[in-house]
Amino acid sequence: MEPLYGGGALDSLLTTVATSLGVPGMPVPGAHSLVPAAAQRPARRAVVVLVDGLGYELLRTRSGHAPFLRSLLPSAARITAGFPSTTATSMATFGTGEAPGVHGMVGYEVLIPEADRLLNELSWEDGPVPEVWQPVETVFQRAESAGVAVTRVGPAYFDGSGLTRAALRGGRFAAAESLEARVDTTLAALRAAPHALVYLYWGDVDKVGHVHGCSSWEWGEEVASVDAALRRLVASVPPDTAVHVTADHGMVDVPHALRVDIAHDPTLAAGIRHLTAEFRAPHVYCEPGAVEDVHATWTAVLGERATVLRREEAVAAGWFGPVRPENLPRIGDLVVAMHDTFAVVDSRTARPELLALHGLHGSLTEAEMAVPWFVVPARIES
Repeated sequence: MEPLYGGGALDSLLTTVATSLGVPGMPVPGAHSLVPAAAQRPARRAVVVLVDGLGYELLRTRSGHAPFLRSLLPSAARITAGFPSTTATSMATFGTGEAPGVHGMVGYEVLIPEADRLLNELSWEDGPVPEVWQPVETVFQRAESAGVAVTRVGPAYFDGSGLTRAALRGGRFAAAESLEARVDTTLAALRAAPHALVYLYWGDVDKVGHVHGCSSWEWGEEVASVDAALRRLVASVPPDTAVHVTADHGMVDVPHALRVDIAHDPTLAAGIRHLTAEFRAPHVYCEPGAVEDVHATWTAVLGERATVLRREEAVAAGWFGPVRPENLPRIGDLVVAMHDTFAVVDSRTARPELLALHGLHGSLTEAEMAVPWFVVPARIES
């Protein structure tokens, strides 16, 4: 499934919400726009809820756990995440309104070219200055400059984190831990300002899916809790408030028997300088002069289990959208998109807790790429 930047992907969601609030200068969706008409209706206040890992196909398949969202599915848009379909990349695409090749956060782990080492864009450990690494102004910053009261609601440890500063800076941060507390904090922020944009993040659907699998009963229970909280949120917002619900990616369950471990295959390990721990869509950084040999080996060994593209081929295919020259070296010499429920890992370098995960994401399958965009429009009297 190809990412549909410019009107059918996450890059259009927050910009559309900002436009509905009267923020000027937002990009206009392209000809293939999937932006729902209800999202474009004017509002004085808006809430955007991002449920990490709540893919469209997962929700459709297991909608019995989510009666409220199921009632909204017929009018929901089915948009795409960017590539790779991973949280750090999607957050920057969502937060800036730009494709990964523009904002430069092109993976869970990416190369810092000048340092020749990998950056984990979730933990940001020993990372560069976030505002320098990702300099594009965010939609939250632009909304705040236009006089909209912007509040971001999430766990306390997100406040000032590298990923937050890079992808979601702007406005004020309001810490709340439980889902019920985040809903209450969101409602309070809405009621405190007549012209407001509130962003609410919830990450436990993704966490449960990683640990137990997205086909597990635990996943269903977590989605049921989210569904109930969203029902309460929609019923409680001021009438001039639009509510938007989306996700950053979906997920697939990947049996350990279907994981190719390059630690056990010296032919796959040959010529590699760095391999990122995005098991469904790794960037492969090669030793000088080794790109063609590594490409030939990986293509032959993985066969129908993966698509293996050279950097220039992945860019030409539009996987990252338009790519700024300064961001090009961050992309792997090779970029891999795993098919079906296969994965490629390196047990020599990947952390044991990552290797143990059951549910994974990052690639181009519909289960990973398709995300919902639910809209409950504001009720504004004419």
